[in-house]
Amino acid sequence: MNATSTPRRRWFWPLAALALLILALAAWLLLRPSADAPAASPQGAGGASAPAAGDQPRPALTVTVAQPQRESMPIRLQANGNIAAWQEASVGAEVNGLRLSTVNVNVGDAVRKGQVLAEFVRETTQADTLQARASLMQAEASYQNAKADAERARAIENTGALSKSQVAQYLTQEKVALAQWEAAKAALGATEVRLGNTRVLAPDDGVISARAATVGAVVGAGQELFRLVRQGRLEWRGEVTPSEVDRVKIGQSVAVTAATGREVQGKVRAIAPSADPQTRNILVFVDLPRHAELKAGTFAHGAFDLGQSEALTVPSQSVVVRDGSNYVFAIDAQSRASQLKVRTGRRVGERVEVLEGLQAEASVAVQGAGFLNEGDLVKVVQ
Repeated sequence: MNATSTPRRRWFWPLAALALLILALAAWLLLRPSADAPAASPQGAGGASAPAAGDQPRPALTVTVAQPQRESMPIRLQANGNIAAWQEASVGAEVNGLRLSTVNVNVGDAVRKGQVLAEFVRETTQADTLQARASLMQAEASYQNAKADAERARAIENTGALSKSQVAQYLTQEKVALAQWEAAKAALGATEVRLGNTRVLAPDDGVISARAATVGAVVGAGQELFRLVRQGRLEWRGEVTPSEVDRVKIGQSVAVTAATGREVQGKVRAIAPSADPQTRNILVFVDLPRHAELKAGTFAHGAFDLGQSEALTVPSQSVVVRDGSNYVFAIDAQSRASQLKVRTGRRVGERVEVLEGLQAEASVAVQGAGFLNEGDLVKVVQ
């Protein structure tokens, strides 16, 4: 071995060892697990990672809760019926063959008793009145002449200047003239009445509900020109069954709700003595106050006030209607929702009576109840 190869061999093995050490250190740095990296979770059979033992399920919804309350609620008998006029007056023509000259009112107008509703042409009737008055004056003159003749005959009756037959004739002429005078008075009165009937007057205070009068029409006697709701009074005619009528009393308060939604307070005025042969229901007549939204002939719902009673109630928001049934959701101590089927009763304002299916000490969901299902976890807030 020559001298030049000896120094090379002396440095080869330390350099090789140093290179291997550097490679090993680099491999260890690359393959070691990071301190910040999460620990690998074991794989399930489906390849999804299993939840950690400390994870908690999240609430499905945030709701408010309330406890049922016992409170006094009114007892009411529900009924349906129609609004009608208390009384209607038919205003017709009392003259025959005359033409309407003016019509002063229309449907919906409020009128006073004696107010002129329409007028007929008066010329013909006025002429008849003048003729009757002239006939009266003529009859009066004849009577005065016959009366004077009769008085003279009575004065000389016992003197023998006139025979008894002549005296009787003068006395008879007096009676005939008096009768003719009275007949002329009656005729004049009839023509004056006919003249007055050319003005159609309102028979009472009220509201015009129908009008058949037309300017220029020639109407016959007795033909209806107007229909009048007397005094503007309306009533509700509720229908109750024979089993319910004993609970209704005269003077009882009734809450009547019109078709527009307007509610007014009425009082029972009368109860029909017999039932309707078609429906077998009995009519109850309820006086109503005057109101612009109440219209005769419209449908209305009524509730008879029968007193008060205690009831278990919940907010109306807590009652959920599903598949034709009523439910509430009770929230337990673990904030789990339980669906309970309940039977509801009366409704007053925002409270609903629960007849069965709910305990008084339960807590029910109010806001958000309509979105809950059986077993949902909820978050309860105030």
